[in-house]
Amino acid sequence: MDNDVVLGDDGKPRCAWAGAAGSELADYHDEVWGTPTEDPTALFEALTLGVFEVGMSWRIIFGKREGLRKAFKGFDPTHVAAITDRDVDRLVQDTPIIRSRGKIRATIDNARVAVSASPTLPELTRMYVVRRNRPPRSEAEVPTVTPQAEAFAKDLKKQGYRFVGPTSIYAFMQNVGMVNDHVRGCFRAAGHPQR
Repeated sequence: MDNDVVLGDDGKPRCAWAGAAGSELADYHDEVWGTPTEDPTALFEALTLGVFEVGMSWRIIFGKREGLRKAFKGFDPTHVAAITDRDVDRLVQDTPIIRSRGKIRATIDNARVAVSASPTLPELTRMYVVRRNRPPRSEAEVPTVTPQAEAFAKDLKKQGYRFVGPTSIYAFMQNVGMVNDHVRGCFRAAGHPQR
């Protein structure tokens, strides 16, 4: 087994970044990351996590995921769009989340776009799905940005979405299964030819 894949106590090889089986991050890797979805709430959650990740590490954001879920009403865009300025003042004091007023406001603005924009976020995701002939051989082979992510980010910005640069949008694409970047040897990459 190479350094990009670890064998968990459950006997499953997984991407090394996910760590050992049974951890929250490993469970996220196994059940969510790279799993195709068009569910508006799941898409909005992934977009929001990307907003909060800007300038931070995924591990920090993942550690705040439950706090963010509670603060942003289960990531239901309709409920988030109704958050008021008074709520923003309260959220800036909410220690279980990243207390960035700019990111909180961007999330609310993004929810308002998500409930009114056309094409919808699920429709846009369908337009930018990436099909791979083989899984990446290593984490070093996984890009941080692609032409598709650049084009997707540009379309999102045109609709009014904020904090949606090509790097965070590529992470979003990985998260919601628009691209499968589970590396060769990971059990989640099993659907790909193992060349």
